[in-house]
Amino acid sequence: MYRTTSLPVATTPLHISDHHRLRLFSGSANPALAQEIARHLGMDLGPMVRKQFADGELYVQIQESIRGCDVYLIQPTCRPVNDHLMELLIMIDACRRASARQITAVMPYYGYARADRKTAGREAISAKLAANLITQAGANRVLAMDLHAAQIQAYFDIPFDHVYAGQVLQDYIASKQLADLVIVSPDVGGVARARSFAKKLNDAPLAIIDKRRQAHNEAEVMHIIGDVRGKTAVLVDDMIDTAGTISEGARLLRREGAKAVFACASHAVFSHKSLERLASGLFEEVVVANTIPVPLDQHFPQLRILSVAGVLGEAIWRVHEDSSVSSMFR
Repeated sequence: MYRTTSLPVATTPLHISDHHRLRLFSGSANPALAQEIARHLGMDLGPMVRKQFADGELYVQIQESIRGCDVYLIQPTCRPVNDHLMELLIMIDACRRASARQITAVMPYYGYARADRKTAGREAISAKLAANLITQAGANRVLAMDLHAAQIQAYFDIPFDHVYAGQVLQDYIASKQLADLVIVSPDVGGVARARSFAKKLNDAPLAIIDKRRQAHNEAEVMHIIGDVRGKTAVLVDDMIDTAGTISEGARLLRREGAKAVFACASHAVFSHKSLERLASGLFEEVVVANTIPVPLDQHFPQLRILSVAGVLGEAIWRVHEDSSVSSMFR
């Protein structure tokens, strides 16, 4: 069920004994991923107390000196989004008041990313609001993985490093040696992501599902642009939430003659009726990264979880060493 894959670049084991200024701390959102990242870097997570008062207020205390240190706070803002976002803000504030030299918010999953623009009157742009909160709390830099909308990087007035789970997912699909492969975007907005995925799999052909969204978390699939008959289709998206879009896409691909359907996504949000849809037999496999923890009661036979700890650890190391992060993905 759980698989660790190679990094997108060749690396040697990392040891940080000579880099005493580097500190890692984990929020409560995904401590297992944070522990993996720490192991990749050859270090331990820093000690920290987190607790919740009876009225729901959060408390955080860093339990070692971080004065003059470069601190990396690992916290995806996944469900419950508001609690995890607030916890991250309090962690940032605690580090700022403890005189950390630089504070980097490491966000494997950026919550509120889908509210990245106004689509109707009197709506909030919550992705921008979250960016403002993180900046004002005292973060000096953000490191995030597979944003739902790339323009969110511009919502920050501090340095932002955007990294990708794509290579980990691509390596896994390549290892399957699937015949007659076609990469499928579940909507027009995901074409760039699917095209990049296809290019790195020996320029596999591309297909696009045209759909009309009727309401939030609901999608009506219309038709396929491209040839999928007799092919193994791999649906590529940044996240799976209710699984309505990707399941309807898989159903359409089957009707149009695809001999097998796989799903790949960076973020396993898995809400509402997603498990019922994903485990219905439409998919040979549902492949996700571990940016968001998937509880055991949400596992199903077709699920494959790949670790992105190496990618995030490598990115943290490069930021700390003032090296290029973008060159990891060339």
